[in-house]
Amino acid sequence: MTSRGGMADSVCQRIADDIALGHFAPGTKLDEVMLAERFKVSRTPVREALKQLAVMGLVSCRPNRGSVVAAMTAVQLDQIYEAIGELEASCARHAALRMTPEDRALLLELQMEGRTAMQARDFTRYDTANLALHSNIIRCSYNPVLIELAVSLRHRVSPFRRTQFRNLERMGESFEEHAVIVEAILAHDSVAAYRQMRSHLQSSRTATSRIAHGWASAQTAVQ
Repeated sequence: MTSRGGMADSVCQRIADDIALGHFAPGTKLDEVMLAERFKVSRTPVREALKQLAVMGLVSCRPNRGSVVAAMTAVQLDQIYEAIGELEASCARHAALRMTPEDRALLLELQMEGRTAMQARDFTRYDTANLALHSNIIRCSYNPVLIELAVSLRHRVSPFRRTQFRNLERMGESFEEHAVIVEAILAHDSVAAYRQMRSHLQSSRTATSRIAHGWASAQTAVQ
């Protein structure tokens, strides 16, 4: 049986995917009753999901007027990605020098999980493994300020990053990019770790821009 919190998380993810894929265009009103019927749940997890989406910046909650999909242009999304590239690359550079033996063992474990998910062509499992690997590298920068900034921006684009893995070719590319990042970190090569992470996020940025093109078109259509 799914817990209330787990159900809200699931609804949050499904609404976020619909926003990223352009099914809910910016400015669209997100009616709780409609969403509850769409996802076959009560209004309580929908209400909680909308609160989560507001924190992520994907939804705007207006007092006494309900929630709408937040307005964000493809250019703004690209700028956020640019900032993430710099932040996570810095995290990788620090992680190469600061990871403990236990951290390194976990990094290898997460990379192997990504391989298993990729070989199984399991989009959801790969997304989970991808998130865990990036989160581990960010955490292992051991810089609280850098961690807070990186995590905050990752939340804002997480649905867009997630949907890119619906493309099996991109999933394979992502895994190979992870492999060279992990190799650099394990070799204590901070320069290569920075460079490879930055390159990886540029690839992710490019893959996401293809999704954002349709998303931005949907936004234009409702303006």
